[in-house]
Amino acid sequence: MGREAEYFSKDFDWKKLKQEVESNPSLSYHFQPFDSISPSLRSPSQDSQAWNQFHIRHSTGRFFKERRYLLKEFPELLSCDEYSKVLEVGCGNGSTALPILRGRDNIIIYACDCSNEALERANKMIEVSNVGSVAHRFHLFHYDFSTSGFPKWLACDSCKGHFLQKQHDQFSDAEENKDISLNNSSALRESNCCTGGVDFVTLIFTLSAAPLHRMPAVTRECFSVLKPGGLLLFRDYGLYDMTMLRFEPDKRVGFREYMRSDGTRSYFFCTDTVRDLFTGSGFNELELEYCCVKSINRRTGKSMHRVWVHGKFQKPF
Repeated sequence: MGREAEYFSKDFDWKKLKQEVESNPSLSYHFQPFDSISPSLRSPSQDSQAWNQFHIRHSTGRFFKERRYLLKEFPELLSCDEYSKVLEVGCGNGSTALPILRGRDNIIIYACDCSNEALERANKMIEVSNVGSVAHRFHLFHYDFSTSGFPKWLACDSCKGHFLQKQHDQFSDAEENKDISLNNSSALRESNCCTGGVDFVTLIFTLSAAPLHRMPAVTRECFSVLKPGGLLLFRDYGLYDMTMLRFEPDKRVGFREYMRSDGTRSYFFCTDTVRDLFTGSGFNELELEYCCVKSINRRTGKSMHRVWVHGKFQKPF
């Protein structure tokens, strides 16, 4: 089985792992109630600065490998219409954008990150790649997704209103309302008010970096800039992942929330939390499951259990 195919495998049963972890007394502190309000005392600017310093330390780009598995996990990115628009939230050094640009001609990516250092690395990574017509298909902008709404040029208030109108019109006669149908995307382009919204939003190992209390605002913002019928593609750390169990008790800053020694955050999702976040923002659930991969540390020979949550959510037509 090829390396990319490993991301599809179910090497172990998540429920069995759950039972093993929760019955281990040495790991019980991970599941104790957390009453401290300390996470809310940390400012968004501190979170952003921590990630900026992280990318400076890992400036070679070797820390993040190109995520070639994405197009197999999310084949919609290959079968989409020409000039489909993708909003990548939390682009890091470009490891997600690059395989998408390679895999689909004419797809357009708008990529943002809270770290200026990350944006510089992403720009360099794409520039040195052999991907054609990148200048017209890859657009970077600085943005902290956990603190404010997306910029108006991505989807202005008028276009967001059109999105809502289209959803309302599904309950009316299609012919009667055809003049305001958003399927006629040229009408939006001619207005020159904004990009007209996006067809896809990717949240790939990004949402876990935000404090839990800010996550609902993030998912609502993602919903607002998607065109009706658009897809949100999600992948992030799952509950009982090996990296979660390695955190010491003093690294807990919330229930299932941790802070590394460098100040960066990590939250570990269960599928119920992911479902509540996205359906609560208006999305329809298409796919949601744990991805469980067993790997072997070549140096120590130790078995490692990795858990990620995979999800696809759609904005109603």
